[in-house]
Amino acid sequence: MDRRRPWSTIGMIVMMFSSIGVSTVHAEQGKSAQANWNILKGLTPGDDIRIVLNDKKTYRAQFQSVSEESIVVRLATGDQAFDRQSVLRVSTQGKSHRLRNAGLGAAMGVGLGAITAASTSRNDSEARAIGWAVLPPVSGAVGAGVGALLPTGGWHDVYRAATKP
Repeated sequence: MDRRRPWSTIGMIVMMFSSIGVSTVHAEQGKSAQANWNILKGLTPGDDIRIVLNDKKTYRAQFQSVSEESIVVRLATGDQAFDRQSVLRVSTQGKSHRLRNAGLGAAMGVGLGAITAASTSRNDSEARAIGWAVLPPVSGAVGAGVGALLPTGGWHDVYRAATKP
C-alpha cells in the first residue's frame, strides 16, 4: 500500500490553509478610542494624524497643539484649527511591522515546506533529497513575501466623539 499520496496531499492542504491564515492576520489593534478630548494632549507636535470631521471631510496632517476648544494641525496649505464640536475622530498611524511579518512568514513557510518534504517520497531517497533541498527554501521565500505584503501600521483611533443617542 502506497502511503506517500495521502501524506503529500495532507501537506499541501496544510500549506494552503496556513497561507490563507497568514494572509488574514492583521497587526494588533491599538487601544480603543475614547470620547476623551484630553487624550489628545498626549500627542507630540509633528505626529502624523488623520482628522475626520462631522461632515465626513478627512484631513491628513501633522499635529501641532490642542486646547479645550480646538485642535491645531499643519496642512499643506498651512496651520488650521478645528473646533472640538466639529471633530468626529482623530487617528494616529501605527508603527510598520513589515520586517517582523516577513520573518514570521518565512519561518512558517520553511516549517510548512519541511512538513511537506517529510511527507513526500519516503521510499525514494533521490526525490526526498530534492524535496528537502527545494521545498523549505521556496516555501520560506513565498512566506516572507506574503508576510511583507500584509497590511501593516494602519490608522488607530485616538479620539472618537461620543455618539448622540
